Amino acid sequence: MVTEANSLWHVYKTVPFWKVVKNFVIIQLARYTPFLPMKNWLYRTFLQMEVGKSTSFALMVMLDVMFPEKIKVGNNAVIGYNTTILAHEYLIKEYRIGEVVIGSNVLIGANSTILPGVVIGDGAIVSAGTLVHKDVPTGSFVGGNPMRIIYTKEEMEAREQKQNNKQLE
Repeated sequence: MVTEANSLWHVYKTVPFWKVVKNFVIIQLARYTPFLPMKNWLYRTFLQMEVGKSTSFALMVMLDVMFPEKIKVGNNAVIGYNTTILAHEYLIKEYRIGEVVIGSNVLIGANSTILPGVVIGDGAIVSAGTLVHKDVPTGSFVGGNPMRIIYTKEEMEAREQKQNNKQLE
């Protein structure tokens, strides 16, 4: 609980100033870098993030500047253009920090925002412009603000099977 000024006003009591400066510089460099392996190397080396093999961060992805080490992304994930991934939130009277775990083979559409403490299951699809404020089940398709499940894993599998059957005809 924070007294007097809002919790963001007290930010450097919760995270060192020079850590934020370093993270900001690395994140801004990576945001404009079109070379995907270099982005992943920057994130792993300087931000202590767990980034899986063949994971792709599109241009302008904004990672949490204060606690990027709390972001974990699995293998072969795609994080869409201008997506924001937050591991903290500063409120008026309090602040919260939470890990963000993005599974393998996940697609995050452009301009989405992922809030702290969220787990996105393997094979999930997050449509563009979604506010991810709660966990996303494995294999599901979600979207909207507020986020809702559009198709469950089972419904997605049935749709895929139907499309495969049409292609065979």
